[in-house]
Amino acid sequence: MRPNNGFDLYRTPRLRVILNGQVLVGAYEAEINSNNHYGANTFGVLVALGPDEWADAEFWSSETNMEVDVQLSTDGGRNFTSLIQGMADMASLDPIEKEVHIQGRDLTAALIEAQSQETFANRTASEIATIFAGRHGLAPIVTATTTPVGRFYESDHEQVMLNSFSRATSEWDLLVSLAQQENFNVFVSGNSLYFQPIASPLAISRVIEPADAIELRLERALNLAGQVQVTVKSWNTQLQTGFTGQVSGTIAGRSSDMSYGNSPASQYVLIRPNLTPDKALAAATQCLSEITRHERTIEFSMPGDLVLAPGNVILLNGTRTDFDQAYYIDSIRRTFRVKTGFLQHVGASNSSPRTITTVGSAS
Repeated sequence: MRPNNGFDLYRTPRLRVILNGQVLVGAYEAEINSNNHYGANTFGVLVALGPDEWADAEFWSSETNMEVDVQLSTDGGRNFTSLIQGMADMASLDPIEKEVHIQGRDLTAALIEAQSQETFANRTASEIATIFAGRHGLAPIVTATTTPVGRFYESDHEQVMLNSFSRATSEWDLLVSLAQQENFNVFVSGNSLYFQPIASPLAISRVIEPADAIELRLERALNLAGQVQVTVKSWNTQLQTGFTGQVSGTIAGRSSDMSYGNSPASQYVLIRPNLTPDKALAAATQCLSEITRHERTIEFSMPGDLVLAPGNVILLNGTRTDFDQAYYIDSIRRTFRVKTGFLQHVGASNSSPRTITTVGSAS
């Protein structure tokens, strides 16, 4: 028997879908897509007409408010875990096949659709996240921050913390911008809004070996496999001075001036307003991390679980190659189908270990 690394080979998965507080007995297939890309998670559910007298064809043709909770059990239905809660955006009725396909997004949708033109110059990012969570009935799971958001944009001036070139932006866009400034992650899970630091690569959630996977694919972006250099240029309006921060990342064991093959080092230049020299270097370092994180990508399918989530860190082991390292989970697609049971398809990425060098910081 192959090792199961903690997975129950004899489990009996069960699906339960709750619509507007009532169990949909006719729900028989589901797909849940979770991501780590500052976007809403999505779901799709297939429901057979007939088993639920209250949810007949007339109901599906006229109902406009559908609150959905998709739950899975791996112990035969004794315990269920909610994988996604949200509102249906689309209901497709097939009267010939006698089935309904429901599609929707998680509760991030409320923040995406909420427009605002408020000023928050004297609030911290965590305070804004808590305010927005309260407006939409979400429990705030928020790590406190200390910097007033106005300082991210221009010292000593109150600004509209939104898109400067449009009349309004969404509450979600603002939270994403603030999360990026703080090097945080922001997402909705269940009925909670999370605003917290990105997971440390030392916090390994699970070890994955080839024997655990049904399918496994390993990819490498060769244009990111050599030296990568990022330059951030900034003009500080208060100091009337320009600053440049530049960093370079080289895979451990390679010379800092070595390119990959015959290709020159990859160069990236960004323009960011009102930075100090230290901030310009920090921005360049963060950008370098974000770019090189896509160097190595792994995708695998395996029996579904109720634990892993986007943003978790997993350790790939057992390929006996340089791919054996830690990866951040970018996406999980979980499917419950009659023919295949409960599976999950995971995408994760990370850079090879790199040496970061400060190339220069000048005014």
